[in-house]
Amino acid sequence: MIPEASPLRLGLLGCGRIAATHLDAVERVPECRLVAVADVDEAAARRAAAGRGVPAHGDPRRLIEADAVDAVIVCTPPASHAALAGACLDAGLHVLCEKPLALTSEEARELVARARAAERLLMMASKFRYVDDVIKARGLVDSGVLGEIVLYENVFCSRVDMRGRWNARPEAAGGGVLIDNGTHSVDVARFFLGPIAEVRAEEGLRVQELEVEDTCRLHLRSASGAMGAVDLSWSIHKEREAYIELFGAEGVISIGWGGSRYRQSRDHEWVAFGDGYDKVAAFARQLRNFAGSIRGAEAPQITSEDALESVRVIETAYRSMQADRWLRVR
Repeated sequence: MIPEASPLRLGLLGCGRIAATHLDAVERVPECRLVAVADVDEAAARRAAAGRGVPAHGDPRRLIEADAVDAVIVCTPPASHAALAGACLDAGLHVLCEKPLALTSEEARELVARARAAERLLMMASKFRYVDDVIKARGLVDSGVLGEIVLYENVFCSRVDMRGRWNARPEAAGGGVLIDNGTHSVDVARFFLGPIAEVRAEEGLRVQELEVEDTCRLHLRSASGAMGAVDLSWSIHKEREAYIELFGAEGVISIGWGGSRYRQSRDHEWVAFGDGYDKVAAFARQLRNFAGSIRGAEAPQITSEDALESVRVIETAYRSMQADRWLRVR
């Protein structure tokens, strides 16, 4: 257990785009202190460490084996998650691993088992569970304001040139937009609907001529019977104020980038309840939950089972895309 008065000593593995937001979040969380960074691209590690007064390593093993680290944030491409997160756990470090936890459910199960054996916390980073509006919306759902949830809709479609980025290389990412953005979609769907029972994924046109899918549609059905429709794309932009909408027998909730609202079927007026999406604030809340869970002060908002299930659902979705039919999530 980390002493209550001492900040959690954090190491950062991987110093790319997403790492920059994690570094911004660390500065907002006094319970944590960055003590080292590492990247196989040593120049990237040095840039991340610049002005922070911490060592930069070109070999992740040097950070993992250091005595000065309590926990590690893994921000490397997904193909390396199983090996790096596993090595951290075996070294007695707690791990916050960027999504997806692993490329396969077999790898994810092994990581969960290694965390249990090491008695260390393993959490998957999934920022949308920590967005204030999403948390408030979950509270509204739990209050019964919508009645029974019938339909979940989610849109993550934004035009981004993915040529030359590791996210579009199957050997690094494990797939395309489905595993990259779809992991968020599945985790948030589970947050609102509970376990996902069946999925069907369909690939769209490959506009960017990538090796992986750049547009797809994911259909899902929860164990409770709720339906879900998810649109994912790097190649089209859908002009939507809301990125998540929940339709219930008695109302609707709209969660938006600039604000959120709900309306019950018996009322004509919408009720505003949120201020929109704040990425760094969500990352900071996630980090506080990670640190608090390590200290035993609170429960992880994303459990190992949540992380494992998100991998299993996406894995099934890819098989569904190939088979061109609905498949049960097993």
